[in-house]
Amino acid sequence: MKTLLLIDANALIHRMYHALAPLTGPNDEPVGAIYGLSKLLLKIKADQRPDYVAACFDRPEPTFREADYKEYKATRVKAEDDLVDQIIHSRDVFDVFKIKTFELARFEADDLIGTLSERYKNEDNLQTIVYSGDKDLLQLVEGDKVVVDLIRNGGKVVQYNEDRVKEEFGLNPAQITDLKGLMGDSSDNIPGVANVGPKTATPLIQEFGSIEEIYENLVIINPKVAKKLEGNKDIALLSKKLATINKSAPIYLDKLEDLKAPDLDLDELKKYFNHYGFVSLVNQLETII
Repeated sequence: MKTLLLIDANALIHRMYHALAPLTGPNDEPVGAIYGLSKLLLKIKADQRPDYVAACFDRPEPTFREADYKEYKATRVKAEDDLVDQIIHSRDVFDVFKIKTFELARFEADDLIGTLSERYKNEDNLQTIVYSGDKDLLQLVEGDKVVVDLIRNGGKVVQYNEDRVKEEFGLNPAQITDLKGLMGDSSDNIPGVANVGPKTATPLIQEFGSIEEIYENLVIINPKVAKKLEGNKDIALLSKKLATINKSAPIYLDKLEDLKAPDLDLDELKKYFNHYGFVSLVNQLETII
């Protein structure tokens, strides 16, 4: 089976920046995250050898979610300048690896990944693998056709298909948004329903299927739980909407073949790695090309 690899660029660069020791280039510029990303892409090339590949970036502007809820992600600490610089220069990494990149004003990288996975999920003999460190993307999982390779702390990669999502969360992948709608998500400042955690939310979703159906059945729900939910339908539905990945972003892509993973240019990679002093990566090249 052929594979389409969709890379959550911002999530991976953030993870590399915080996980690796500081590293500087020949002009004393910070390059630790660039090094980590380059090393990861070499590993992906060696281990997975995808047939098609793309990387998706966030944009700095507010997204359509802020239009619905101006406090969305408002509690996040502003990224350090060293990290911002490396996010900008990471596009050069994808260029030298000949990986097509996508970014779109008002949309997050998650939305672009969701759109591309949705567009090609019914292709014969094709599995889509989403590569990220963000559990939000688990909602995209569909059987074994669309899976998520999630990077955990320490660099371990765990692949989530539908069975694994059900095993860990007790829910279908598509119900992850209902879970966040009830519980909220502090990392994205999604409010959810006050005092509702996983022990309350998960059984409700298992029994009724969705937030909408839960509110249709409040009269038969445990009165203590129903009291928490009463009067909070609008915030629960808004929270679910904020957590839901948009699968119809206006991405222009003529055909899947436009994402075909090309052969790497060994000389170009060596030149790029040597420029930053990534000697160990130069030595790895011969083993994967």
